[in-house]
Amino acid sequence: MYLQPAYRQAGNKTQINFSTSVTEHRISCRLVPMLRDRKYLEVVHYFLLEILKIEMRIFISHLTIQIMTKVKHIPDGVSAVLPMLVCRDVSAEIDFCKTTFNALEGVRRPGPDGKAAHAAVTINGAMIMIECEWPTLSSRSPQADGSSPVIIYVYVEDVDSAIEKAVAAGAKILLPAKDQFWGDRTGRIMDPEGHVWTISSRIKETSSSEREDRWSKILNG
Repeated sequence: MYLQPAYRQAGNKTQINFSTSVTEHRISCRLVPMLRDRKYLEVVHYFLLEILKIEMRIFISHLTIQIMTKVKHIPDGVSAVLPMLVCRDVSAEIDFCKTTFNALEGVRRPGPDGKAAHAAVTINGAMIMIECEWPTLSSRSPQADGSSPVIIYVYVEDVDSAIEKAVAAGAKILLPAKDQFWGDRTGRIMDPEGHVWTISSRIKETSSSEREDRWSKILNG
């Protein structure tokens, strides 16, 4: 921020122009010729102080806005869409994700009873939140019968190996691994908390026309 005054004398009237980094001001005042120098200095001194006060308020306001605009509303390393799995046992779900998907634990926070109430894990860079059943919220874990309306689709290097690990960790196979028409090999499992996962590996790249032809053949028998 800066102040740059400029003065122009016209008879017994002095015009003072202030150009600043934020605003511009123009002040005109009549001066008594005999007291011109003293009054001139008094006027300049007074208006400079007033304008400095205004400029400081404007500067602080702009600085606050600039600081606020630097906040990233979508944090780095976080997807815009994050699944949140409500579980009866947060710790058990964390262990399942680590065993099956080699998940990395990022956050684990305890609840009032000391047990894990909130956690965040990443699977191949994708974050998933895990939350306990709070008495003040209506969200509950799905029934352990495979009927969960939400299915998490996750890609892994080896779908068959991942399903074996899931079963070893207490999961139930809902659909065995199978090659799909769009080029993935997928299997569907239900974890011990009732959440349903489709585990997939890409085994072949396909074009849009290939996928349409294959789907048409499936529909037509």
